[in-house]
This record gives sequence, C-alpha cells and structure tokens, in this order.
Amino acid sequence: MAELATIARPYAEALFKAVAPAEAAAVADQVEALASIAVHPLLLEFAADPRVTATQVYDLVVSLVEQPAPGEAVRNLLRTVVDNGRLAALGEVAAQYRVLVNARGGVSDAVIQSAFPIEPAQLAEVVATLEQRFGRQLSARVEIDPTLIGGIRVVVGDEVLDTSVKARLQKMKVALTG
Repeated sequence: MAELATIARPYAEALFKAVAPAEAAAVADQVEALASIAVHPLLLEFAADPRVTATQVYDLVVSLVEQPAPGEAVRNLLRTVVDNGRLAALGEVAAQYRVLVNARGGVSDAVIQSAFPIEPAQLAEVVATLEQRFGRQLSARVEIDPTLIGGIRVVVGDEVLDTSVKARLQKMKVALTG
C-alpha cells in the first residue's frame, strides 16, 4: 500500500534521527510491539470514534503494552501518530524504522518460510548459509507455512530463494504441461 508507506516514512525517519544508535534496536522492538496492538480492529474503531479524544486513545494503547514500557522517543512517536489520526500507519512506521536501523548496521531482514518448525541449531546453519548466499548479515524470522510441503522459502528484501517442495512440484508441472 503505497499511500500508507508515504504516510509512514516521515514518522520513521524522524524517530530514526531522534534515537541514539545504541538504542535503535530496542526502540524498533518497542515500536513493533505498539504496531502489533494498533492493528486490532476494535482499537482502530475506538480511535476513529469522534467522541474519543487522542489522549484516551494514547492512554489505552500505552496501557496495552506489555512490560517494559515504551521509552520517551516511542511515547512521543505514539502521541504524534495518534494526534494526527495515523494510528493505522503505525505498522508501516515500524517496518520502515526497522529497515533504517538494519541499513545502518549492514543487516537485512530475512523471512524464512518453512513447512515445519526449525530448531535453533538448524536455523543458525541455515542463516549462515543464507548470509553467504546473499552476501550480507541477515536478521531472520521464521514463519510456518504448511502449504510448502517441505523445504524453505526465503525472502530478503525483493529477493526470493524458493527451495520448497511446492516450488519444485510447480516447476515439474510446468515442464510436463509446457
């Protein structure tokens, strides 16, 4: 959604400039925690109600955050987002902020989709191999997708490496019918 990305960019960049590099990763986690709360349909409905003040929305969101409480920069971001009626954009703000933090550290996000859970030791091996393949340090997150049948599918930015059984079967189908 390009419009949401356009709305979120100034917020993410302002937060990035306001936070010390040593605190950036912790702030990214805090913003992502807020974003996970902000996507709830009931909260968005509550925030859109004209009878509800921005202070009430802010207080509700902060009360829903599990410990530790967000730092001052994150609270300021939340207050600004709520005051401007942009609570729905908080997820995109979090994503863009994470990209900025990763770029500063020379790290890229990697989503590893697997049909089955990956043990920590296996994940470390997979990440090491993927870092060699993509030529950069990766911050990996695993998602379970049973439709893959087996193997993994890796998304790093706009690059995709698909070694899943599902992809192989699709290639065989194309070869047999083409």
